[in-house]
Amino acid sequence: MKIDLIKCHGSNNDFLLIDETDRNYKFDDFKRRDLALALCDRESSLGADGILFIRPSRVADAQYRIFNSDGTEASMCGNGLRCAGRYVCEKLGVVEAVIETMKANLRVKKHEEIFIDIPTYQVEISPVTFDLKDLPLNLDQETLIQEEIPQLAEELTFTALSVPNPHLTAVVSKEQLESDLQTRLSEKVNNPNDLFPDGVNVSFIRLLEKGSIYVRTYERGVGYTNACGTAMSASTLVTCLMGENEFDQPINVYNNGGMVQCAVHKEDETYTIDLIGNATFVYSAQIEVDFTKEGILAEILEQEDFNEDTLYSRLQEHAKKYLNQF
Repeated sequence: MKIDLIKCHGSNNDFLLIDETDRNYKFDDFKRRDLALALCDRESSLGADGILFIRPSRVADAQYRIFNSDGTEASMCGNGLRCAGRYVCEKLGVVEAVIETMKANLRVKKHEEIFIDIPTYQVEISPVTFDLKDLPLNLDQETLIQEEIPQLAEELTFTALSVPNPHLTAVVSKEQLESDLQTRLSEKVNNPNDLFPDGVNVSFIRLLEKGSIYVRTYERGVGYTNACGTAMSASTLVTCLMGENEFDQPINVYNNGGMVQCAVHKEDETYTIDLIGNATFVYSAQIEVDFTKEGILAEILEQEDFNEDTLYSRLQEHAKKYLNQF
């Protein structure tokens, strides 16, 4: 079977994008899982954090599903949504579209460049909830906002929220960030445990200056990534709740893959978050895939670069220079 795909990334959180609407691939979820396991392997194949499958939708301009590199399906991915949003907008010849995700239909639109010559898109991150049952987090309370979980780490204060992916966040010092604390904690809550039966994304946040933060995320089903869009959105919301940043104002969020902007909006007790950042296309390719009993065999038949990654490297360099000040 021949499959057309695009390698793309948001903040170097990279994906393979496959459009199922034009080609009758007849994938079921078993094949989507197997494709993610095989094609995302960085040792033996194309390599990526996950696969974005673009599908027809009866309620939106397109449906988007994401399968992580370990074969599990995520309910949402902000960085992936920007890439999917760009693809759908350009395919339809529009600057704004609605994408159906597992939990909500979300707006995406072309945005003014976040940095020179960087294709930039804004996506809606919602719904947001602090109910522990939605993560789920098994504690004898309804919410966890800036509180300790002694069995995880006595020196940290946590906030748990769903956006709609489950996130556990903590504001940390430079020393805590440079230690192995996040790795030990993340592995604990993403292996069999009593607190998070389905695992959780774990983000450490560093406050840099007013309007700027740094976020590093251990992503459930992936491990450490260059960036996680929903984690950066959740982390920005947490800093606004703490009074460290302002609602309705764009906050610069730095990560190991570059930088995005997030703006948190509150209406009554409802929160929405705008995630603004690059949607970079690296190359298009056609591959030959053979689904066998032993697994999937893939061969690249054609590949054409978009030459956008060179432009994105300038944003990365800018972000690194800024972070070196702290």
